[in-house]
Amino acid sequence: MKIKYTTQSAILLSLAFLNTQGWAVPIGIVDSGTDLQHPDLMHKAWVNPGHLAGDPFQDDTHGWNFADKNNQVIDYKFLGTFSPDTTKFFEVQFKILQDTATEEDRQWMKSKKDDEKFIKELGTFGNFVHGTHVAGISAHSADQALIMAAKILPTKAKEPSGETIPENLMSRFSFKPWESHPLSDYAMNLFIEAVASAQSKELATVGNYLNITGMKVANCSFGTNVSQAKRVVSMIAHKILHRDLSDEEQEKFAIQFMNQVVTQGASFAHSAPDTLFVIAAGNDGTNNDQLPTFPANLKFDNTITVAATRGYDKIASFSNYGAKMVDIAAPGVGIVSDIPGGGTMPLSGTSQAAPFITNLAGRILDTNPKLTLPEVKQVLLQTVDKKPFLVGKVLAEGIANPERALRAATLSTQLSLKDAIEQSNREVSGVKSIFSVGSADGYDGEPIPMPSLF
Repeated sequence: MKIKYTTQSAILLSLAFLNTQGWAVPIGIVDSGTDLQHPDLMHKAWVNPGHLAGDPFQDDTHGWNFADKNNQVIDYKFLGTFSPDTTKFFEVQFKILQDTATEEDRQWMKSKKDDEKFIKELGTFGNFVHGTHVAGISAHSADQALIMAAKILPTKAKEPSGETIPENLMSRFSFKPWESHPLSDYAMNLFIEAVASAQSKELATVGNYLNITGMKVANCSFGTNVSQAKRVVSMIAHKILHRDLSDEEQEKFAIQFMNQVVTQGASFAHSAPDTLFVIAAGNDGTNNDQLPTFPANLKFDNTITVAATRGYDKIASFSNYGAKMVDIAAPGVGIVSDIPGGGTMPLSGTSQAAPFITNLAGRILDTNPKLTLPEVKQVLLQTVDKKPFLVGKVLAEGIANPERALRAATLSTQLSLKDAIEQSNREVSGVKSIFSVGSADGYDGEPIPMPSLF
């Protein structure tokens, strides 16, 4: 499917406020695969200059496939294998967003949502197009952008299995049921910690690669939530306790697991201290302050977590939020961007909001390369359009204002950062409402499934 960048779709993309000057800040797309042969991206592909100190990989020309341990940063074997209904699904969704869908369209979409086989195919399709869509937003209107692909997830999602548990840990147990609750808790906690540790080590390797290759910004539109963690802890319980967990146990161990993943996953950001990690908040419509989500709940000077909005009018119904754990909001509904094979498509999700900030962060650094990562965050958070509907939802209480942020970056080359931000806030007005279309029932679209670590 090929959707042209019409005036309306460009507005939906919400990047018209960004300047069009060339920039060359290298950006890592940490995702499920990126088509760097796409016409919009092929001349923006980062090329390994060679002789990078500490680079452990050979032939990592445009990045590395950590999932399959090769230099193929997208699985082209999936190209052309999906049914036409996968693209039609998002076409119809876009019509619904625009209030142009017929009753036949709505009934068709309803039938597809009830089709388990189709939903499974849609999940794989989502993984296949996800990284390219994110890259397109990250590099939109930036002719000199440098995009590096770090494929960390397989295109076809795998169900959790016993392989998730390190074998050396399994050998320490006799595989007999742990009947008493104290021992059950001890065994579960031990395995939970081990699985989280194994995952953190893998991600630390990815972070180290971002550091070696000099990525200034890394877009992380992937994640794991409590719901997915429940599947993992249930699998662990079957493996070591030989029984099902009660609903209460499942909730308890899932939250413990996520807390461990967040704590140990800090190594992901710490491995690349000179990289700004821009992270999608999640598409569960839940509060990250209450239910831990990874990597969204990483809170460091070089991380920023992004919620999704419907234009500049309201927070998207699917978007995660959190006054402490989510930093800023950006448009994430009906965003038109690239997909593998040369096409474009409108998709929704915090996955689409995060690269809006990635794009802007890169432009801020290009405008004033002397800004530190905490200062880039300061510019982003302190030049937002304040919105009442984001009070108590995100730390900045507002949506990114690109023109204002870039003006602050320009002024910061001559003024103190504080003065630059204050002057830009006086000079640049708020962004007007740009998402005037939409159904009366407030339908925000089905967010594209966010690639998960588990």
